[in-house]
Amino acid sequence: MALFTDVSRSVRTLLIQCQRSAAAWIHCQSYRRFTQRALKPEPVVSDNESINKTFVNRNPRNLEQMALAVKDRGWATVWPSRQYYHRLVFRRSQHHITAEVFSSDSIVPVLSCSTKEWGVKRQLGSTRSVAACRAVGEVLAQRCLEAGLTRIVYREVPWKFRSEASQTFWTAMKEGGVTLNEPRQKFI
Repeated sequence: MALFTDVSRSVRTLLIQCQRSAAAWIHCQSYRRFTQRALKPEPVVSDNESINKTFVNRNPRNLEQMALAVKDRGWATVWPSRQYYHRLVFRRSQHHITAEVFSSDSIVPVLSCSTKEWGVKRQLGSTRSVAACRAVGEVLAQRCLEAGLTRIVYREVPWKFRSEASQTFWTAMKEGGVTLNEPRQKFI
């Protein structure tokens, strides 16, 4: 019986040592697994991320802003000249003042401002005065900047441009941040 207890005791200690060494071996393996350098996953490239070989610019004003778009030359005897991207027209009637911005390819104004508008009219004492010209110039300059038009052609007949109202309108547009001439067209 003593032999049996000695054998069972030695088997028990052997099993305990095996269990301890197995636990240590598993712990060592997990420690190695965490300390080893992780492999970087390969990036997945989808069709949405690939670069198209032919690029089509869908911003119609991009070439205008770089002065590369073609300007309509019109005829040599036509006044005002048609070499512009956007043109500013300033009109004074008996009762109201109107300013409009036209595109070169459209007869409908792109932007406009007038003393006929209630928001402008209620701030003014008179819809025909020099102060009204200044107010229309300031409002139109703000609208031009909001629309992204920073350079506009403004050509006035010399005897009309000498008037104080036209000068005040011109000054208000300049102070509003709009440049009243366009860059020369670049030919590539």
